[in-house]
Amino acid sequence: MEISHPVIAFQDDRGRIIDVMEAVDFNCATVISSSKGATRGNHYHQKTTQWIYVLRGKVLAHSRMPDGPLQSAILETGDLIKNSPFEQHAFTALEDSEFLVLTAGLRSGKDYQKDTYRLDKPLLDA
Repeated sequence: MEISHPVIAFQDDRGRIIDVMEAVDFNCATVISSSKGATRGNHYHQKTTQWIYVLRGKVLAHSRMPDGPLQSAILETGDLIKNSPFEQHAFTALEDSEFLVLTAGLRSGKDYQKDTYRLDKPLLDA
């Protein structure tokens, strides 16, 4: 689990600009909303890297690389998490939340499920 906190690149009386990611190629941008208590994920991808930027809310994230320790973190508005190939991951909304998912790999559009492998034992219970 790689967590970063993108900073404000520019700000004036009109508002602010935050560069969520720089110099990264990706295939899809998706906005997901989750109601408080909803769990998503409990899977991994073999060929896909995804970044999740929390637009609003608070999310409990769990991840684990194969044969590695379970990692947990609470993500809040403005946090960015990267899940690499083979990294098992799951998220539970601690409050109504919305996040932007940037995907590099197969996981988009009609190929949404082609690189998704469900876990036999969930990281988080739904």
